[in-house]
Amino acid sequence: MDKKLMAISTSMLVLKLLEKQEMYGYQLIKELELRSEKVFQLKEGTLYPILHGLEQQNAIESFEQIAETGRIRKYYKITDEGRKLLKEKTVEWNSYQNAVNKVLGGALYE
Repeated sequence: MDKKLMAISTSMLVLKLLEKQEMYGYQLIKELELRSEKVFQLKEGTLYPILHGLEQQNAIESFEQIAETGRIRKYYKITDEGRKLLKEKTVEWNSYQNAVNKVLGGALYE
């Protein structure tokens, strides 16, 4: 998968996962990998800048919590602003996807 294509949608996907539940970084990586059937295999060095960017946009908030193992983990949760951003990005994505499908579908029949 082209990295440029993946970069466009990754923040939207992270917001979607956080809409369902609060997660820590590694958990986000594994959940994206699982749900995408390994199309999205992010490295920490890719995910954490996305998370920091979303925090700067007030789309997510982070907090620390002690895990079952006794380790302190940094969790992320979506904010009301993040829900609004997710809705906007989803509308944009659907519009983009529909346009691409129309062009590709048209090309297949010519």
